Amino acid sequence: MPAAHRPLRRWVALLLAVAAGAALLLAFPPYGLWWLAPVAVALLAAATHRRRLRGGAGLGMIAGLVFFVPLLDWTHLAAGWLPWLLLSFAQAAYLALLGLAGAWLSPLHDRRRALWPLTAGLLWVAQEALRDRAPFGGFPWGRLAFSQGEAPALRLAVVGGAPLVTFAVAVAGGALVALAWRRWSRPRSWPAAAGFAVAAAVVLAGPALVPVAQPAAATRTVAIVQGNVPRLGLDFNAQRAAVLLNHVRATEQLAADVRAGRARQPDLVIWPENASDIDPLRNPDAAQQIAGAATAIGVPILLGAVLRSDIEGEIRNAGILWQPVTGPDLDQLYIKRHPVPFAEYMPLRPIARVVSDKVDLVKNMVAGDTPGVVRTPAATVGDVICFEVAYDAVVRDTVTGGAQILAVQTNNATFNEAEARQQLAMVQLRAVEHGREALMVSTVGVSAFVGTAGQVYRSTGFNEPAVVLHDMRVDGPRTLATRSGHWPELAAVALAVLVLVAATPLRRRRRGARAAAESTTEER
Repeated sequence: MPAAHRPLRRWVALLLAVAAGAALLLAFPPYGLWWLAPVAVALLAAATHRRRLRGGAGLGMIAGLVFFVPLLDWTHLAAGWLPWLLLSFAQAAYLALLGLAGAWLSPLHDRRRALWPLTAGLLWVAQEALRDRAPFGGFPWGRLAFSQGEAPALRLAVVGGAPLVTFAVAVAGGALVALAWRRWSRPRSWPAAAGFAVAAAVVLAGPALVPVAQPAAATRTVAIVQGNVPRLGLDFNAQRAAVLLNHVRATEQLAADVRAGRARQPDLVIWPENASDIDPLRNPDAAQQIAGAATAIGVPILLGAVLRSDIEGEIRNAGILWQPVTGPDLDQLYIKRHPVPFAEYMPLRPIARVVSDKVDLVKNMVAGDTPGVVRTPAATVGDVICFEVAYDAVVRDTVTGGAQILAVQTNNATFNEAEARQQLAMVQLRAVEHGREALMVSTVGVSAFVGTAGQVYRSTGFNEPAVVLHDMRVDGPRTLATRSGHWPELAAVALAVLVLVAATPLRRRRRGARAAAESTTEER
């Protein structure tokens, strides 16, 4: 085979794949080295370039395992070691598909190296679009966009949401690999190499000039209550009475501080997911405690609660607006629309029982069917519960439904601080994407407020009680990302498919040339 068409040596490609996975991991919280994300894209592209399809898939799988196994290590705290590893392998399989696609496009990149940035962007968006939806509704954790919470590229979310941020990061990575490969294969090609370097720099730094949405000037004082739990771990549900009492007492203390002039009067109080794991619509004691807290503070409380049904083992994860005088407002009740498979409900339960003895700890959480639009006297809240913040459509539906601020109610007590900070990065993206100020309130942390430029305010510590007040600006114009919805992502997926199809003739030609070269070698 001519030197110009040889792939990198196998051991070099393997090292690059491992480095790609490690760079991806370090780009995400809690490390936050966001600039490593395009480097990871470039490393994986270089590793898979000119390899056979099976080799490209294998290298993508290796990079995926190096990335996802440690990124998702918090899942074993609740589900055990085997489900954690199975989830990590399943997610890594999508990067295997990405590696295969990179190998498939090798002839195209050799012929038109200037297309490498574009194809990298399209392939990464397509890979994430598939991973975000399948199987069982998908699992979007680890999207490139979610690594950019402190990066200039985050501002692109106001134009095209998470898919555009991913696209920009991957385009920069494609420019880097085109630069590196051209310098390696043609050492004297300085003009083209300089062009790729400039392109990568512009894509990474240029978004800092993109204007973010400006919310309306009107403000409301919102209090978030992080009541904490007696101790971390799965058994916190056995102490649900203590968890509820923590949030009640923290709210009553806030009311006392308001009366004494030590704190401002909030317009709205928000408790986290699972603040009341006792169904307050069925348990009079829980209802009385919540009512006491609402009466003391004198404003509505949006609280996270687990609601039981008449069917044994069936529950609903809800956000309930509790008025200080009239109690629960069932017209302003949000039921979580996207329960997490294998964590909040168990598909294929008989088969899953073979994998883990904790399967039957998972009840059957019934999904809601309406967006989380909760109308309070202070503001219309876009309520999103826990992992739902990772799903584009779930968040967007609240804004198109009239949400003036975004609230992510979450419970990180069965996980760790790394998971909480990864989730907060998603809240940052959503605030920019929809031009709505946002908050995340957790039982144990991290809780915080987020502005429309992605800036984080009043972040709490992890595993400690806290009550935080902040003046949130409510409402504002709808962003281009909100208006366009999923159409830009669908367009990118369609273009990715077209590019893969268009590369078929070049692959056939490359295969023929390789066969001819091997035949000539045998004759000699």
